[in-house]
Amino acid sequence: MLLPAATTALSAIGFAPEYAYIGPSPMRLIAEPHIKEQPRPRMDMSTFDQREDSFEKRFVHEEELQFRAEARRNKLLGLWAAEKLGKTGAEAQAYAESLVVAEVAADADERVVAQLKKDFEAAGVNQSEHQIRRTMDEMLAKAKAEIKAGE
Repeated sequence: MLLPAATTALSAIGFAPEYAYIGPSPMRLIAEPHIKEQPRPRMDMSTFDQREDSFEKRFVHEEELQFRAEARRNKLLGLWAAEKLGKTGAEAQAYAESLVVAEVAADADERVVAQLKKDFEAAGVNQSEHQIRRTMDEMLAKAKAEIKAGE
């Protein structure tokens, strides 16, 4: 927008005020009134930004899958342990669910192993920590396969 004095001065030398728009290059627009200002090109995401965005999305997706796999592993592990402890039905399901709840903690694997060891010792079941961890690894592989299969 032009000031009134500038509009009057431009009108005095023969330029119509609509051509006297002062934008990015005012001299060009004033000197060549037939040239219209081109719209600025859209700022699209650069290739680097697109790659960064896709890596972030993939990381979030992989973390979500890992969390779901570990939760499912804990449930499978809980059902396995419940069978060893002689629990069945709703009692076995409740025991498995209690191990799934442990997943939200920072050191979830250690808590699950400690809980299973304690429960096995209390029930007199002979399971070493190595056997528990090996079963955890097997159940994690099974859980990941189930998730990939869409179960």
